[in-house]
Amino acid sequence: MTERKTIAGQDLREMFSAAASWLEKSSSEIDALNVFPVPDGDTGTNMMLTMRSTMEEAFRAPDNSAAGVASAMAKGALMGARGNSGVILSQVWRGLAEGLAGKESFTTADFAKALEQASKTAYKGVSNPVEGTMLTVMKAAASAARDQVDIGNEDIISVLEAVVEAARDSVANTPLLLKVLREAGVVDAGGQGIYTLFEGALRYLRGEVELMRLRKPQIIVSEIPHTTPLPQTAVVDEVPYGYCTEFMLKGEKIDTEAIKKRLEHKGESLIVVGDESAVRIHIHTLDPGNIVHWATKLGTMHQVSIRNMDEQHQDFLEMQKERVPTADTAVITVVSGEGLNDIFASLGAAVVIPGGQTMNPSTKDILQAVESAPSDKIIILPNNKNIILTAEQVHSLTQKQVAVVPTTTIPQGVVALLAFDYEADFKTNTRIMENAISSVKSIEITRSIRSTKVNGLKIRRKQPIGLLDGELIVAGNSDLDVLNKLLDKMEMDKAEIITIYHGEDVEAAEAEQISAGITEKYPKVQVEVVRGGQPHYNYIISVE
Repeated sequence: MTERKTIAGQDLREMFSAAASWLEKSSSEIDALNVFPVPDGDTGTNMMLTMRSTMEEAFRAPDNSAAGVASAMAKGALMGARGNSGVILSQVWRGLAEGLAGKESFTTADFAKALEQASKTAYKGVSNPVEGTMLTVMKAAASAARDQVDIGNEDIISVLEAVVEAARDSVANTPLLLKVLREAGVVDAGGQGIYTLFEGALRYLRGEVELMRLRKPQIIVSEIPHTTPLPQTAVVDEVPYGYCTEFMLKGEKIDTEAIKKRLEHKGESLIVVGDESAVRIHIHTLDPGNIVHWATKLGTMHQVSIRNMDEQHQDFLEMQKERVPTADTAVITVVSGEGLNDIFASLGAAVVIPGGQTMNPSTKDILQAVESAPSDKIIILPNNKNIILTAEQVHSLTQKQVAVVPTTTIPQGVVALLAFDYEADFKTNTRIMENAISSVKSIEITRSIRSTKVNGLKIRRKQPIGLLDGELIVAGNSDLDVLNKLLDKMEMDKAEIITIYHGEDVEAAEAEQISAGITEKYPKVQVEVVRGGQPHYNYIISVE
């Protein structure tokens, strides 16, 4: 991989735009980490919405230098910060902007300095910093960057890899530092959010944008066992949580330190951040009215949010009673090719059976997969018309409930798996996955194994040929020639996304040339290239 010794403003903006999208894909899973009795249970959503505001402002920035983009990000984050985690995240971007001030672009040394400033600013914004939170993870990330710079590492990507690894380790370690996490058996949600953002930025710089559409971020699992069971009933004499109160205060010559001193004994989880003209305030208090009344004397209030945390906590307790310990339905899929295997696994397939063209799995192979899957309800995606009947034999051989969604191609399998709804029941998921099949067209390009005549075509041995939804309809002089002929037969004015899965015998550069040709011919269509690694078929192409 080519080294990157500097990052300009445009790349800074794009890498964290990709990171924001990466975070959004796992926001609900991060929300679910809040399983301890602190009813601020929407960390992922708060960080996601804060990042949306952050990047909206970044894309409006008139100054495209690194300093200009970072400054815009800090402004957007402050104005759009939501919840405790969102406010702390806004301070991370504020510190990063301070560290990159005056920089047209930045080096690894600049990056390390900016991350250290980001960590310091985030700690300073919290009245009583607690270890085992996103603050700790941010500090570990900054420390890793500094260590890399101290040993002379000048490659931004390599430094960011160390940052991501340190953040991951720090997140996994949070239950050791915070009792409430240890008791619940989870990692810190805000720390997971920080890790996910850095991972998304790293994936962008590595050139993995096309894979990010198909994959989801890893949620780090605590390996520490619960020390006590999750609460099932409320304690009668428990101290009330009060109200989560947050608002933006605008005015002139606002003194943030004076506000902190005034409010530090008025509640818990106090955060006061901003400048003389705009301050974001977050506090958990039993008397929000008194705080609001006092704040109106200092300036005008905006984006006021007051939530009853006692009601949220009761909802949390009810939610715990309804939690299901295992997934209701497991998906099994048949795939051939290392890259495709990884893709289906990342999309949530519980078991991936090796197989496909010239290597169809047996009924026994599929039955063993069904019995090993972690659920009594199974949906099978054959991804090949020659495997469907085999898969349908399994339901009579097992006590498990089995449904076969008749996918005949890899693209059909992908869209079916993407349509899977984790909140839907077995029958509903079977139906929506079957309905999803029709939303995609499948192109397969291979070589003829013999000379023949079929469908009015005179085909030579080893000649490139193309199938559309399993039907052989094109022969040509090259893979690109076949693809163009196939696309000409389709309603490309309705197409939005083309995904190219290139096979084990195709170099990435060749696949990129194919992609460039499609983009030139159909500029409104989004084209993505993914290494499928499949045998026999140089290209499997999804048209949505």
